[in-house]
Amino acid sequence: MTGLEILLLILVLVGVLVAAALVRAVSPFIINAVVGLVVLFLAQAVFGFSVALTPIVLGIVALGGLPGSIAVLVLSLLGIAFVP
Repeated sequence: MTGLEILLLILVLVGVLVAAALVRAVSPFIINAVVGLVVLFLAQAVFGFSVALTPIVLGIVALGGLPGSIAVLVLSLLGIAFVP
């Protein structure tokens, strides 16, 4: 192996390790966002709650997860915000 090949191999290995660390760090947030979106969907589909699906609502639910979706549902049920 030449020096260039060894350098490229080391760079690829470092890139893979950084990507793996990034996925491990971000995966709890992704799971939390998916759970929040599923709760919001089930609340509308199964229980018939009506929530205006705007980019703001989706952002709150995606960033807040389960607590964010519960907050959106409560505010919508009370007629304070996110009312269609």
